[in-house]
Amino acid sequence: MSAAGLAGVAGAQGGILGWFLGWDRSWTIIVPKVGWVLTGRAVFLATAAVTILLLAGIGVGLSGKAELRRRWVTWAIIIPAVGIPIWMGRGTTALLAALLGLQAVRELARLTHLPRAETALLAILSVAYPLMAWLRPGVLGIAPLMVLVCAVPAVLAGDVEGGMRRATVAGFASVWIPWSLAHLVVLWQDAFLIAFAAAAADVAAWTGGTFLRRMPWAAWARRPLSPLSPNKTLGGLVGAVLGAALILTLLGRITPGLVIAVGLGGVLGDLLESLVKRTAGVKDAGSWLPGFGGLLDRVDSLLLVLPLAAVLGDLG
Repeated sequence: MSAAGLAGVAGAQGGILGWFLGWDRSWTIIVPKVGWVLTGRAVFLATAAVTILLLAGIGVGLSGKAELRRRWVTWAIIIPAVGIPIWMGRGTTALLAALLGLQAVRELARLTHLPRAETALLAILSVAYPLMAWLRPGVLGIAPLMVLVCAVPAVLAGDVEGGMRRATVAGFASVWIPWSLAHLVVLWQDAFLIAFAAAAADVAAWTGGTFLRRMPWAAWARRPLSPLSPNKTLGGLVGAVLGAALILTLLGRITPGLVIAVGLGGVLGDLLESLVKRTAGVKDAGSWLPGFGGLLDRVDSLLLVLPLAAVLGDLG
């Protein structure tokens, strides 16, 4: 092909890519008879989530696997349960973050046998941090001080034998759960987008790891990232990063920082929870979410993705 022809092809591809990246994802829908006008990027995100859920439902139905059906039903509940409060505003997003934090703290306290005093303190922070993020975001900088405050119950009890462990677990948990979830409020306008991208990257990690594991030339892809979870491999990490880049491009919010936060942060967040569960000697943090286990098993990726996205989101 001539140089002019190649330039023409490159120009056409660039035009298509430019159109895709610049495609307006702010949609408007008028609800028939009621007359409600729904507008903004949230309409596009809701449409994308429902469409993917329906397409996945067809595949799940054809598979005939009961486990996949349970997971699909759980996702069908999770999407509106998370999406609607975020869509309604910062206040309801803070309420959502608080409720998620309270349940996650409850599960962690059971796993780590955390005493009531530390559990109560973490429960207070689960409500306080989202409120701070809503009303006074700058106050979230108090987090390092609260890590030290988490040692107070053990100090007052004079617990020489288990005090250091209690203080360490509570201090770590105060940042890992309540503070991290409060970033749903910090990132409010992008919160559902990031949560959606993290879930998609999690699926991409599983898909990429499964596919590359079968390739004879990809021995490197079968290498576990950590003994904590042999199923978390380099191939899965590659799949997660590529999946994050793809979904963030589709959603019109791709930056190098967000790809790192969603792709890398999601995998590391999952491994972090694996450390907690392995230490406790359990497979799942709970059993009330069919197909997933407990709430911690579902939000573990977000607990690292959210703060990373807040720090790295605009890096690019």
